[in-house]
Amino acid sequence: MNVLPPALQAVIEAFGKLPGVGPRTAERYAYYLMRRDPTIARQVSSSLDNLHAGIGYCKKTYALVPAGQDLSDLYTDPRRDKTTVAVVAEPFDIVALEKTNQYHGTYHVLGGLVSPIDGIGPEQLHIKELMDRVDEDGVIEIILATNASVEGESTALYIQQQIAGREVKVSRLARGLPIGVDLEYADQITLGRALEGRQTL
Repeated sequence: MNVLPPALQAVIEAFGKLPGVGPRTAERYAYYLMRRDPTIARQVSSSLDNLHAGIGYCKKTYALVPAGQDLSDLYTDPRRDKTTVAVVAEPFDIVALEKTNQYHGTYHVLGGLVSPIDGIGPEQLHIKELMDRVDEDGVIEIILATNASVEGESTALYIQQQIAGREVKVSRLARGLPIGVDLEYADQITLGRALEGRQTL
């Protein structure tokens, strides 16, 4: 016997497929949409219907762009420095860097990180395209902005090896200890990076 109407149960199950959304949260989301103005549910439904059809990838940077657009505005903007490229794993990493308002170069999205356990090798990422950009755009500096994880570090190392021999400066985002974190709770990679990046006072 179904305790909930099938229509509501279907919405709960759909929300439950999202990462980080457990059964209780899925129920709250579904119940919220059911109780509120139906316009909200229609807006959510409509935006999801148009999600895949409305999004494309920049042919140069692999950033997200509106469907039908070939190049990202962050690449074509004449105020952006094409000779400086921040290499990120995923498109949303661009959003985080842009919020700082301190970076004025361009980006290159790898589409993931090297992870043999997950069957992801360098050939499945946009690394070859990055090397092409180095030559085509006369890139002077590549900023490796990958995560401070085993996968992020191994991906950065692989890119460094591929760039070897080219006259390109390779830099890495500084790593350190976040404010308010005790040393005993810091992970080894963060602590190691903090030691490498120590500054004279």
